[in-house]
Amino acid sequence: MTTYLVDFENVKSDGLNGIADLKAEDRVMIFYSVNADKITFSLHKRMNESSANISFWKVDVGHKNALDFQLVSYLGYLLAKNDREEYVIVSNDTGYNSVITFWKKKNYKVMLVTDLTKQNMLEKQSELLINVKQYIDDEEEAKLVTDYILKYKTKQGLNNAIVKVYGTTKGGKLYKAIKPLIQDKKGK
Repeated sequence: MTTYLVDFENVKSDGLNGIADLKAEDRVMIFYSVNADKITFSLHKRMNESSANISFWKVDVGHKNALDFQLVSYLGYLLAKNDREEYVIVSNDTGYNSVITFWKKKNYKVMLVTDLTKQNMLEKQSELLINVKQYIDDEEEAKLVTDYILKYKTKQGLNNAIVKVYGTTKGGKLYKAIKPLIQDKKGK
């Protein structure tokens, strides 16, 4: 049995890839907010056809990382109730890594993945780094920009972070270079 805690604000519908392959004993807990509360008919159909036990958790927002805190708090509650189960946070947000590390050190089965197929965040990061290196030659710059692409949900936030580190001229050039890789982010 696996319990998936989905950060829907972060992964949107892509995070539910693989829902059709889950078993009846699997649980999918979708944490969402007013900032992300829509799905397609196609996804709705796949969710209805899934054998997994699916529940929805609308969370309060109003401050940065509100959903993340509520999801992690509920993870702690679940771990206290059943410490033998496998728990999977579904998100592209590497900020969850500290939580994963904390629980793994205490021998709990907790992992961070990008969707319900259990694609590991490290695999995704490695794939993205390879793509970023096609646009940015410098290894350290490519690593930092890769981390920023994964961290920031909007094009504006990503641009601001890069410009803050590299200044307007160089930051602008780096941002322009990676634009083909960030088409799916919100914003212009």
